[in-house]
Amino acid sequence: MRCPGQDMQYWKPGAIFESNCPQCGNPVEFFKDDTARKCGRCGHRFVNPQMDFGCAAYCPYAEQCLGTMPEGLAAQKENLLKDRVAVEMKRYFRNDFKRIGRAGRVARYAERIGKAETGNLAVILTAAYLLDIDGPAAARDILTRLGAREDLIAEVCDIIIHHRSSQTGDAVNLRAVYDADALEFLEAEHKQHPIDADELAARIERSFLTASGRQAARETLITSR
Repeated sequence: MRCPGQDMQYWKPGAIFESNCPQCGNPVEFFKDDTARKCGRCGHRFVNPQMDFGCAAYCPYAEQCLGTMPEGLAAQKENLLKDRVAVEMKRYFRNDFKRIGRAGRVARYAERIGKAETGNLAVILTAAYLLDIDGPAAARDILTRLGAREDLIAEVCDIIIHHRSSQTGDAVNLRAVYDADALEFLEAEHKQHPIDADELAARIERSFLTASGRQAARETLITSR
C-alpha cells in the first residue's frame, strides 16, 4: 500500500505549487511529494520548502521511500530526530516526572549553549535528553530503533559516558552538554539551599567550560532574580 499522503488521488488544491529559487529568484514548480527540484534558470537544486519529512526522522525505509535525500533534507532528518528522542525519553521514564522535568531543563539549556557555541544541535539535544537513562547501552537501543546514523549514536554514547568529566578538550558538543548539565544541577541546588551572591558568582566562573555556559548561568541564576 502506498502512503496516502503521497498518493495523488488524495491531493487537495495547492499540492502543485511554485517556489522561488533561493539563488536567482526564478519560480520553480513543485509537486508536494518532490523532495527537491533543480532551477531551470541557474541549475541550483533545493529542497521542497513545503514537504513534511517528519516520518523520515525515524523511519528505517525513509531513503527508499523518498529516494536519495538531498543534503538539506539529511540535515532536517537529524534535527527532527531530537523530537522523537524526547518522546522516547518520556516513555522510558514513564511516571517519573522529576527525571522527565530535569531532562527537559538540561535539553533547554543545551540548546541555548549549543547554538551559541555553534555545535551540532542534533547530537547535543539527543545526548541531553538521554543523559539520565541507564547508560549508553539504553541510549544506543533507543537511537538504533529510531534509525539514527551510527556516527551520531557513537558520539551521543560517548557524551553520556564522559559528560561529568571536565576533561573534554575541544569537543564542542560534549562541552555544551557538560555545561547544560552543570547549570541544571546548580540551579536545583540554589533553589533548595540559596547560595550567597558572591559564592554563586564564583561557582559560575569555575564550574563551566564555555563562555556561553557561564553567560547562561549568570542570566538564569543572577540576572533573572
